[in-house]
Amino acid sequence: MPDAPLTPSHSPAASLRPSACPGLWRIVGARDGGICRIKLPGGLLLADQADALATAAERFAGGVIEATNRGNLQIRGIGDDHAGLVDSLLAAGLGPRDAASDDVRNLMLSPLAGHDPRMLLDVRPLAAQILELLQATPRFHELSAKFAVQLDGGEGLAMLEHPHDLWLSPLRLEQRDWLAFGLAGCPADGQVLGAVPVEQGLALVRAVLERFLDLASPEQSRMRQLLQGCSPDTFIDGLGLELRRDAQVLAWRREVADSPWLGALAQRQGTALGVAPPLGRLTPAMLRGAARIARQQGDGSLRLSPWQSLVLTNIAQASVAAAQAELSALGLLCQPDEPLARLVACTGSSGCAKALAATKADAVTLAAQLPPGAPASVHLSGCPRSCAVAHVATATLLARSPGRYDLYLRDARLPGLGALRAADLTLNEAGAMLALPTEHLDD
Repeated sequence: MPDAPLTPSHSPAASLRPSACPGLWRIVGARDGGICRIKLPGGLLLADQADALATAAERFAGGVIEATNRGNLQIRGIGDDHAGLVDSLLAAGLGPRDAASDDVRNLMLSPLAGHDPRMLLDVRPLAAQILELLQATPRFHELSAKFAVQLDGGEGLAMLEHPHDLWLSPLRLEQRDWLAFGLAGCPADGQVLGAVPVEQGLALVRAVLERFLDLASPEQSRMRQLLQGCSPDTFIDGLGLELRRDAQVLAWRREVADSPWLGALAQRQGTALGVAPPLGRLTPAMLRGAARIARQQGDGSLRLSPWQSLVLTNIAQASVAAAQAELSALGLLCQPDEPLARLVACTGSSGCAKALAATKADAVTLAAQLPPGAPASVHLSGCPRSCAVAHVATATLLARSPGRYDLYLRDARLPGLGALRAADLTLNEAGAMLALPTEHLDD
């Protein structure tokens, strides 16, 4: 997370709640300059908007654009002209109708929502209704900038491990579509609390948000905090909805598919391409190039993913190889076996005062040491806040000083980052340990 919010120079100050999280109007200070976060509706970014964002990053900042783990984008290194930056983004349609509704537009979809061959539901119409509900309901503007909802359509390509305050996932029972839901968890391992017919999905979201605001104290900004003193059963008993809560629903678990998120991705019709900027950082040239290819070879849109990547949809099969070659020439990662595609790193000490190591540079060094068979997900974190990853990675290197890290391995039985495997490692030592086959790391 960034250091501290700067005073907004655009839009009425009363429209912005105090928060350390950046937003469109809330430019937040960090060691390398201001940060502006652009929340994208369901991760969707049109090609013309991508061009405008790239130009804004060059004109008003240092040209650094980051993909976030919630399917959004942020510009780093912003100078003094906050109003000029915000105006340029708003002119491109990259913001809500008013500042007060910016924070609450936290709705995660699969980057292949509406296209994935394994989906049970096309959730895009319901997603549009939920976003309109959040933006048009003044009371919901009281929600924390971190309060988040996930709408899962049963896609094969879906991030199912990020915790959300409310998650919804489809199931079919008796030839009817339902939405199962849970609180303060995720579809991969969350407790199902009930289900409603899919046509009642919007009413469920409204009821959960209203119930949360009715019960939460000012200190309880997230669902998990509220549920520490209010049981889930007590919470849902006051929703005022008829929920299906029989054994078949409560025992249901979301099927987890091991779908690739880089390379050629299957669609119901046509092909999508997943590409990633190294360590989540896009240059304006990368973003413009991806937009150009989306126009020429696809449907003119990009979708940001929670893997800090881009998905270009509706690419003609005959154009896939040429599009991949152009995207690779821009410096984007196009295949899941590329070493940097397996690493995630926070901003590090070059941009954040709280980081204890230069994690981005260290990740580049480490990538050269990782052979096939090493953990598929390695996270370098400059401090214990773990900003770059919303879930626990297979392996986490937590900085303790410049160039030195503690190695943790994910363990479902333990809280936090998992089990401490080794302490105070150099990058060479960490690389040697991570080069071991995964099954031997616990030895």
